[in-house]
Amino acid sequence: MSNNLLDLTICISSYNTRTLLRNCLRSVYQHTQGITFEVICVDDNSPDGSADMVAADFPAVILVRNKTNQLYARNQNGSLRMSRARYACLLDSDTVLTSNAFQALVQFMDAHPEAAVCAPKLLNLDGTVQHHVRGFPGAAIFLLQAINWHKLFPQSRLMNRYYNTNFDYSRAQPVDSIGTSAYVIRRSTWENAGMLDERFRLALVDLSYNYMLRQKGYKVFYTPCAEVTHIGSQSINQDPLGSLRDQRRALIDFSDAYDYFGKSAATKKLVKLAVFLRYYLKVMEYYFGSDKRVIKGPGAPSKEQAARAALLRNSE
Repeated sequence: MSNNLLDLTICISSYNTRTLLRNCLRSVYQHTQGITFEVICVDDNSPDGSADMVAADFPAVILVRNKTNQLYARNQNGSLRMSRARYACLLDSDTVLTSNAFQALVQFMDAHPEAAVCAPKLLNLDGTVQHHVRGFPGAAIFLLQAINWHKLFPQSRLMNRYYNTNFDYSRAQPVDSIGTSAYVIRRSTWENAGMLDERFRLALVDLSYNYMLRQKGYKVFYTPCAEVTHIGSQSINQDPLGSLRDQRRALIDFSDAYDYFGKSAATKKLVKLAVFLRYYLKVMEYYFGSDKRVIKGPGAPSKEQAARAALLRNSE
């Protein structure tokens, strides 16, 4: 069976990003050469006509039309189950390829059998590096995020343990955690270690999967062999307050499911209280601040880039 597998399945879960999705798919077919691949696009019941666009403009895409909103983890797991390839790439719909990134990523995985997964260098719209390598933070860091500690103290060693602002993006290396915007998984990884944790809707899907892999002894790699432009947060910024509620729920579920902050009932209760405090601080920031984005840490797209991306999302 393995001899008949394709090299790569490109898995895209999309909600209400029709124009961005069109640009993403165009770039995939324009730049991907030298490997055998398939594209599976799961439209999560988008009201903007995304599914009809894919069917009309990209007949080669394997299109799944959800009748109800199933959300990211379940959508991507469904694509993994459908995959006919040695590797799968979880790809956000707000990404654009400018070179033959997928051939380079397949070659990297072939050359590094110790890599359970890998992810390439992500670039913002202005060409700067988008920081997407993360550590596994403690409870204090999640609270400090709520008051934008990284803005008050940009050189904070505590926050740098999570944001990895001094990370060397020019060198391939194992990492604790990395975002799933362009995330290549080895077939044996999802078949043996498991798929994405569907207890999480969108927030912490990447962190929980990377954490699970680490617990089981698998290695997560960053590689600069390929670059992908990532606009960022085009789904979660459509409903910022809903996304903050999702973050609140995910942090509590993460604590309960993985004993991440501690195993005792007292610790879990304290974590729950801290998560609610963090949530209310974030809600206050949303109502009283000028920046309505959900994700705005070091290395994230700027406020101006986010505004430009919103125009792209809503344009034709």
